[in-house]
Amino acid sequence: MTELLERLFPICRSLTGDGVRQTLDIVGEQIPLERTEVPSGTQVYDWTVPREWNIRGAWLDGPQGRVCDFADSNLHVLGYSVPVNERLSLDELRPHLFSDPERPQVIPYRTSYHNENWGFCLPHELVERLPDGEYEAVIDSTLEDGSLTYAEHVVPGASEDEVLLSTYVCHPSLANDNLSGIVLLTELAKRLEGSSRRYTYRFLFSPATLGPLTWLSRNEERLDRVKHGLVACCVGDPGPLTYKRSRRGDREIDRAAGHVVRARGGQIRDWSPLGGDERQFGSPGFDLPVGVLSRTPQDEFPGYHSSADDLMLVRPEHLQDSLETYLEVLEILESGLPAGNATYMNTSPKGEPQLGRRGLYRPIGGGSFAEGALLWVLNLSDGEHDLVAIAERSGLTFDEIRAAADSLVEHGLLAEVNPSSAR
Repeated sequence: MTELLERLFPICRSLTGDGVRQTLDIVGEQIPLERTEVPSGTQVYDWTVPREWNIRGAWLDGPQGRVCDFADSNLHVLGYSVPVNERLSLDELRPHLFSDPERPQVIPYRTSYHNENWGFCLPHELVERLPDGEYEAVIDSTLEDGSLTYAEHVVPGASEDEVLLSTYVCHPSLANDNLSGIVLLTELAKRLEGSSRRYTYRFLFSPATLGPLTWLSRNEERLDRVKHGLVACCVGDPGPLTYKRSRRGDREIDRAAGHVVRARGGQIRDWSPLGGDERQFGSPGFDLPVGVLSRTPQDEFPGYHSSADDLMLVRPEHLQDSLETYLEVLEILESGLPAGNATYMNTSPKGEPQLGRRGLYRPIGGGSFAEGALLWVLNLSDGEHDLVAIAERSGLTFDEIRAAADSLVEHGLLAEVNPSSAR
């Protein structure tokens, strides 16, 4: 994953353009992709696919020499800048300079997708030192009819029911947000290939916001197949795992992901209409069961939307931990019934059954509650709590709860509820 991230890092990606295509070409070397091109001017609900933007180079020269160069960092250019070749004074230039006074040493990431403009992004401390005099601004870009590009990879399962795994591919040289999401889903897709799966897994690589909306508009007739979903972003930084619930907050993906993240010492966030592509999947007209599984959320990690989101921020051990978390969540979704998540009734609900005579209780009493998992399962097996819910309430792992349930079923102390009522 780290090698792929390093290879993708220099590419200038945007909402449209050859940077996205080059990124998908490289991902496509590792997993087969079906690519879709949506022409400029296409109406997508309340949005319109914009003209395609590409850039070959840019620089800003001043009285004391070169101020910045696109070749040094693609963040130096305001995303979607129209072409410019002008000489102008510092006062004339200032409206086209973008910096972050709160983080004066970084190059901020800024865009102007839907309002024609041009500009340069600079460290604020550099802007403050610019001398009066004549400046030459050159941006060698094109903004013309083209298309928006997204790609899909599908891992077939026994069922047409799908798990949707989405990430965005429109940010330039930003490592955590969101090259980390791209490389994680690429590796996850490779891990799932060739295995026997209940669900079909659909991986979506698209530009943020407009990409998911375009995909949704072209797949409305089959959205009922999406049973679970996750948006992958910001999964490589050292912060704690974070799961943001789906719009309803009580879907199976919320319980499965919530349990895994808690067990790994992470945090759970409630739904909010602020954030990333989950906003589109969770809009009222779709209300899909899609949450977000990240580390530090997008706008909270140091370096967010700036040159500080570099290759040093994303570490292999954090990518690995995030990948293992995704695999664990999917395993809970996959395990199904009866071998995985299920709902049971306690067949001896009046008081605790005598576990000792069944060999389920330690022969010498006193000390700690070594039989905690058994007691949690017995107490909450009331036909309403499934095993994931019991794991959440108890703070124990799903595997511990599953093993306890198997043992209790073997000794006739649990009876499975009809699987259809457990869902």
